[in-house]
Amino acid sequence: MATKFKFEAKDQTGKVVKGSVAAATQAEVVADLRRRNLTPVEVTKAGGGWFGGGPKARKKATRSSVKKGELEVFTRQLATMLGAGIPMLEALEILADQAESPGFAFCLDRVVEEIRSGADLSKALESHKRVFSHIYVSMIRAGEVSGQLDTILTRLAEYLEAAAHLRGEIKSAMTYPVISLVLVFGIASFLMIGIVPSFKPVFESLEVELPGLTVFIMDIADFMKDFWYLIFGGIAAAFVGIKAACKTPKGAYVKDHLVLRLPVFGVLFKKVALSRFARTFATLVKSGVPILGAMEIVSDTAGNLVISRIVDSARDSVRNGESLSDPFAKSAVFPPMVTKMMAIGERSGALDALLEKIAEFYDQQVEAEVKGLTSMIEPIMIAVMGVIVGGIVLAVFLPIFKLQEKLSGG
Repeated sequence: MATKFKFEAKDQTGKVVKGSVAAATQAEVVADLRRRNLTPVEVTKAGGGWFGGGPKARKKATRSSVKKGELEVFTRQLATMLGAGIPMLEALEILADQAESPGFAFCLDRVVEEIRSGADLSKALESHKRVFSHIYVSMIRAGEVSGQLDTILTRLAEYLEAAAHLRGEIKSAMTYPVISLVLVFGIASFLMIGIVPSFKPVFESLEVELPGLTVFIMDIADFMKDFWYLIFGGIAAAFVGIKAACKTPKGAYVKDHLVLRLPVFGVLFKKVALSRFARTFATLVKSGVPILGAMEIVSDTAGNLVISRIVDSARDSVRNGESLSDPFAKSAVFPPMVTKMMAIGERSGALDALLEKIAEFYDQQVEAEVKGLTSMIEPIMIAVMGVIVGGIVLAVFLPIFKLQEKLSGG
């Protein structure tokens, strides 16, 4: 008995083709699509699942379904297998079988299917942009053209591992202050809303003039107790509004510009952006990606729109036959050391090597900056907590001290 199946496939030009067909099994639909020179992407039936069956195969491949570090391990293992002479298809099948997350296993199964149907590895990976980034696919394509895919995969693994290490450094730098601030304001809010207002009847019964600090704290506590929903609602609304504004092109650019100018953290974020720029650029150039294509990828993956615009300006300069380093030198973001090293590398033909040196230098700078920030933030957070909590406690006890003075004088 024939069943109606819906399908999504790609033709030889990469164009997506959707439709429906009646067939006895999903396998027949897949075979029919291949006879029509179409690469199956998705085959479903009413109330059914993805073709291939099994719980792993039913899960869509998304970046969130790939475990942390899994892509780096996969890249390193694939490079090792290809270097040892294991055929591409067999290596991918082995790695698909041992994938930890169901989403990544499904993704690799799809890649294997596309390669079996005659697609190149880069073309197969390009169909899964949420898992394999633009830089990943471009480097694989460069490796296929040069015939050094195992070498390129090793470089790509090193790049991914370095990028993951850098993200870890940033996370460790930001975790402590964020948690500390949440605790400080959480404790202060609890004291101001739940504890301080209960002292108001006591203070009124003392029949002493309240100190200015106590009056100030009590007024704030009364306001917070009566209008706490407005305060927290306003904070939530401001957060949502800022987040929405940052999604617009202008808002995103302003945010990235301000991030680089933040007190204390701005220097760190700038060094992170420069390290990411240099490492990505160096890896692409060293892997044989054409300079204009490499700069386009660097712009897309910079993670900061200020850096992206400078890279776009430099790409236009190169396209017009002008110097690569001049647009970087005119910007206030790139230090003279970076631009001069890029100019030397451009003249000597060793741009990738000098960019790697820049990336290594800024990686060390980021690590040192993180350690410095950690040691500096801790006493600052303790001081902030002391001022806020200590001020509230002092405001509560000052009237009692004043009453003691009054009684002693009497």
